Amino acid sequence: MKAKALYRQRDCCHFVECKGYRYSNWIEIQERMALNAAAKICVPTVSNTMETVSRPETELWAEPDDQNQDDQAVVGAIKSLFDPNEKTKSGKVLPKAYLKSAREVVKTLRESLKEDPKDIVKFRRTADSAKESIRDYLSNWKGQDKVAREESYVQLEKAIRSLASFYSKAGPSAPLPEEIKNEILNDLTTAEEFL
Repeated sequence: MKAKALYRQRDCCHFVECKGYRYSNWIEIQERMALNAAAKICVPTVSNTMETVSRPETELWAEPDDQNQDDQAVVGAIKSLFDPNEKTKSGKVLPKAYLKSAREVVKTLRESLKEDPKDIVKFRRTADSAKESIRDYLSNWKGQDKVAREESYVQLEKAIRSLASFYSKAGPSAPLPEEIKNEILNDLTTAEEFL
């Protein structure tokens, strides 16, 4: 039985021949060749000529388990890239887009609330960033059945409503009282625990 596959070992190319077919990796060889069969291997010698030698199967087939594990890890990583859902810290599976959007709201709103309102330029920059992330979050996830009953959604909605309620009563440029600021920060912390 002859198999053909190319692999590297000490910067030398080795070929395994099988029925004139050229295999591209160890997994293909394993699938098509019985592990108990001996194979002929051409190896370069010191004089740069090719010699045919017989290698024991244990040495020939030693690498595929490691390669198989590496392949499975790569496949798992690729699947996670295309999987639309993600597991949260609390163990629930939620849409990745929701989690990304909610985390962005928590991050930007927290930065905005912690910013010193006396430094107007920095405060406006962080407030505008928070406002944009809140608009994006609400436009995509408000009332969505997938997430409406989630604790993170409820807490974020509560924080956003508190903020909106204050600014609708006091005006857009009113300073936020510490009591409301702390309440919103607590809601954000609770929401973050479920993301």
